Parts: sequence; structure tokens; C-alpha cells
Amino acid sequence: MTGVFHLEQFDTVIVGSGLAGLTCGLELVVEGKRVLLLEAEPVVGGRTSSYKDNGMQVESGFHRYIGFYSAMPKVLRKAGIKLNDIFTWEEKIEIRVKHKEKLVTIGLAPLFGPLKTIKGLLGNNEVVSPRDKLSLIPFFLNGFKDYLTNPKKLDTYNLREYARKYGVSEDAFHYVLVPLSTGLYFLPPERYSAYVFFGLFAPGIPKFYKMRIGAFLGGMTEVMCQPMANEIEKRGGMVKTNHKVKELLLDENNKVTGVKVENGQIFKGKHTVVATTLHSAKQLLDPKFGKHPWFQPMLQLPMMPAATFQLDLKKPSLPKDITTFGPKTSMASFSEQSRTTFRHVPGRLSIILSTPEKFLKMTPKETLQTILEDARNLGIDLSENIVDYRQINHHYDFHSLEPGYNWMRPEQNTPIEGLVLAGDYTMQPYFATMEGAVVSGQKAAHIILANKNPLTTKAEF
Repeated sequence: MTGVFHLEQFDTVIVGSGLAGLTCGLELVVEGKRVLLLEAEPVVGGRTSSYKDNGMQVESGFHRYIGFYSAMPKVLRKAGIKLNDIFTWEEKIEIRVKHKEKLVTIGLAPLFGPLKTIKGLLGNNEVVSPRDKLSLIPFFLNGFKDYLTNPKKLDTYNLREYARKYGVSEDAFHYVLVPLSTGLYFLPPERYSAYVFFGLFAPGIPKFYKMRIGAFLGGMTEVMCQPMANEIEKRGGMVKTNHKVKELLLDENNKVTGVKVENGQIFKGKHTVVATTLHSAKQLLDPKFGKHPWFQPMLQLPMMPAATFQLDLKKPSLPKDITTFGPKTSMASFSEQSRTTFRHVPGRLSIILSTPEKFLKMTPKETLQTILEDARNLGIDLSENIVDYRQINHHYDFHSLEPGYNWMRPEQNTPIEGLVLAGDYTMQPYFATMEGAVVSGQKAAHIILANKNPLTTKAEF
């Protein structure tokens, strides 16, 4: 990144250049604020980054854009990014059933692919019978009702318990609910909050007609995050990679006045936005505010891991690049990507692994053996097709989506003068999603632009 550091203080120093930090920075520079983004890694993007890992091009995670997102497309447009330039649109998903040749195909684009949507609802009866489908109706009706009227109670159930409460059949549970939960968020249904499950879909109900899935047409850093960083710099902001923030700086009134990075440099700001993962935020906040009561729930909010596996292949593993789920296997969700995200290789399979804790303890070679067996059980033969592979582990990157923890997510506005938070773990309607990160970044920027007074003017702790 280019840019010369001057001694005068910035309007805002942002720690972290994931989607939350980039969004916050973009919103502020558009309004003429002087902004500095500091990123610990060599590339921008955080959990939505792409980079080379010992010569193999990889992505930090297997990501999809959901068509009913509203905040994210507005922010991308501010950076001059057109959705159709960075996404290819999927109108359906596939579910591969273990030891069966039959695929379950579900249309998810009521406006853009209505026939596929109707066919998906009426078809797939060999795997999910009409009776199975009917068993889902009371589950969804009561779930959305409880989400709106009794969210705390809903958050006491895991997904398995809530499905049993309303009589969801075993086939409907495993071949509909599990792909829509474990296939997206890694956790098995016994650990996955029912509140989080319904919260994934509830914001999109008024915009369900816009539903479809966007697959990236290139690495996320290259097609999305770096262009956002470029726009920030074009408008007078600064973005510095390889700058890991070591500590927050406070004055005698416990106001946050800036940050110190590992090389000893100090950057001052009227506002400081911590826009990192929850784990990194805890590392910065605990030494300064560990005894402050406002931060106690956040500091105690558990984290959960994730693991993905990416294979370069001699030829495509599947006939189409499409989001696919593999219930009852380690391959929670996966996609061939050689025609979309990774067009420089003959074949590329990217997989979200479940459950991640199991694979964090395994070597990539051991994980590969599990994947080869599960892929065979799903009708995919990879054994003679592998060129290279990488396992990408995220030990602490996500806040826990287990029951009982949602209330512990903090607001973006803190009681510490000069300090604002951003990140998908902060309180907003979405959970561990790109849209959630963007919304949190917008909220952080709006607090600063409104010059909103913090909850207290002086921290007493």
C-alpha cells in the first residue's frame, strides 16, 4: 500500500481491513473524513480474503453472496463495484445423499428462476417425501413467530431440540435443515441455536423474491476487498497492510486516542474503530477494559472454529460450479470452482468441513483421507485427480452460534470515549455473514459521523 504517514492525527483509525473495517472506512471517506486502516496481514479482506499459500492460490473461506442482502450491494456500489462483474448467479443448490445416486435439487430463486423453485418444492420426493415436507410447516411457522415474539426463549433451544418439538421427520431434518445450518455454519444441529437458524432467514422474508446465490468470479481480495481499499485511498484515506496493532492508547481520562503497532509506530485518531475478529478484539480490549462491566459479556462470549479444505485438481470434480451440501459427511458444503472463482486451474474443489474441532487436530494429509472416503460415498471420485491441497484453519474467527449466547454480543457504540466496535459479532440482525460485517461497519461509521456521545464521557472502572 502507498501513502506517507504524517504526524497530524486522523479523524478515524480503523483496526482491521475485513468487510467491517473496509465498509466503515469507505463510509467515512465518502463524507470527507481522514481515515487510516491498519491490517495485520499482507492482504486486505480478513475472513473474505484470498492469497497464495506456499504457491497455491487459496481463499480464507468458501463464501457465497445471498441475493436479499441490501447493505452490501450499496457499499460495493460506492466502491465502483458492480455485482454482475464479481458474481455469477446460482438459481438452485444441490444436496448429495450418502450412498445414493439421487440428487436433491432445491430452487432458491423465486424471481430469477421460478420454475426451478417450484420444481424443487414439488419434486425430490424419492429422498424427501411429501409427508416429510409437510412436517416442516409447523416448525417454520412457529420458529419465525418465536423469533419475532420470544427470541430469548428460542435461543435456549438447539436446532435438533426445536425440530423434535414440532415433529420434523428425520429425512426432512437431515436433508433440508442440516444443509441449511451445518452446511453454512459448521456446527452440528445439536449445538446450533434455533434462534440463529431462523435469524439467518428472517431478515430476508420481506425480500425473499430477491433470493439467489452469488458465487465469486475471482479471489475475494482481488475482485472485492482490494477495490474497496483502492477507493478508500482514492478518496484520501490510507490503508496499511503488515501493520499489526499491539495496543490501544488511552489518555488520563481513559479516552482512546489511537493505537501502537508492533514496530512501535503510533497512530493517533479522534476515533478508533476495532474492526477485527472477536478473538483479536478481546486481545486488544481486555488489557485496557477487562474490569469494565460493559465489556464483561463480550469478553466472555465464546468463540467457535472453522476449517476449510481446498484441492487443485487435474479436471473438474463436478459437472457444474454450484453450491452443494453433503449431510452426514465431513463435507458440510462444497463447490467446484474452476469455472468461477479459480479459473486458472483445471479443477478446484473447496469444502467447508464439519465438525471443525475434529479436523483442527488432524494433519492435512489425514483430513484428505477422510474427504476422499466421504466424496466417494457422495458419488465423487477424487483419488486420481489431485494436484495439490491446503487446509485452512480458523481457530477463533467466529463468535459462538450455540444456544444462549446471542445476548452477549456488544453494540458498536461503547462507553469509552473515542472507541467504536465493528465486526459481525457485534449486535445487528445477521450472524457471521458478509452482510452482518457490512452492517456493523455502517453502524460504526454512522456513530462517528453523528458525533454521537458515548454511553458515558469518562470510563470509571
